[in-house]
Amino acid sequence: MNPIPFIHHQHAHCESGVTANLLQHEGISISEPMAFGIGSGLFFGHMPMLKVAGTPGTTYRLWPGAIFQRVAKRLNIQVHTEKFSSPDKAMRALDDVLATGKPVGILGSVFYLPYLPEAFRFHFNAHNFVAYGKEGDEYLISDPVMEETTRIAPADLVKSRFAKGIPEPKGRMYYVTGIPKEMDLPRAIEQGIKQTCFFMFARPLPWFGNRAIFLLADQISQYPKKLPPRKAALYLGNVVRMQEEIGTGGAGFRYIYAAFLQEAGQLLKRDDLLELSAEMTTIGDDWRHFAYSAARILKSRQSDLVSYDELSELLRKCGTQERELFRKLSKLKW
Repeated sequence: MNPIPFIHHQHAHCESGVTANLLQHEGISISEPMAFGIGSGLFFGHMPMLKVAGTPGTTYRLWPGAIFQRVAKRLNIQVHTEKFSSPDKAMRALDDVLATGKPVGILGSVFYLPYLPEAFRFHFNAHNFVAYGKEGDEYLISDPVMEETTRIAPADLVKSRFAKGIPEPKGRMYYVTGIPKEMDLPRAIEQGIKQTCFFMFARPLPWFGNRAIFLLADQISQYPKKLPPRKAALYLGNVVRMQEEIGTGGAGFRYIYAAFLQEAGQLLKRDDLLELSAEMTTIGDDWRHFAYSAARILKSRQSDLVSYDELSELLRKCGTQERELFRKLSKLKW
């Protein structure tokens, strides 16, 4: 029996895109927004004490692999996930699975993926993509952020899978091993929404969730007062890069989550979810306005130029709106 051909679909975010593509390959009809929402993909964190490439750590996502693991658990899908101590073991394991015709999700660094545009290739070790076969020595790759499939040499794939830094991929790979006869999609939607509310609204620490948005707003207002101009621009630039260039980030994640709420509202026939979807879309617009305004500062454009204090207020507006939205979400009756 020949393996089912893998069908590539371009998506907005790497991990939710890989999750949707892997499950669609198994015959499960699931969109990227639905995978993102069920997997509780929306998050925010700002950790001034943790430096990444010399700048404070800002993240718009949870740890790599969390979306795939949660979707699998909530839909009762059997999966296998594995890390490796050496490149040889990791590549042999990948080859063994690919030989069965099974596509494999891979975690790696974008810096060592030569098929990506050079502007996107820097040291970010939480990128997800799919290996779905081999031709000769080259691996066939479905990267959800690309329009078409591509291929990669073994040496480059090893460098990506075993890149150093935070986090270390350690050759991580994952794939589907079993599909249930029935899945409780409404229950999975409820679980996904409740956990997103917990992560964004109920976290007691100031570095994570909605509180961290206000922490970052405070930090941004202090950049020009406490840092040399070049370092202030470097710190701000990293916030924007993580928001707009890496895995869609802040604004893009809000649009994906709005699409999830809309799809869930239509499926469950709930007007409250549809209304919250519209609110989240507006919040996404405000996040994008924040990024646009920050970019004007970074490029020293004089038209529409705003101050760091004004940027801080734009971010506070996003945080305030999200706080109200997640309060409404957390109070929904199921």
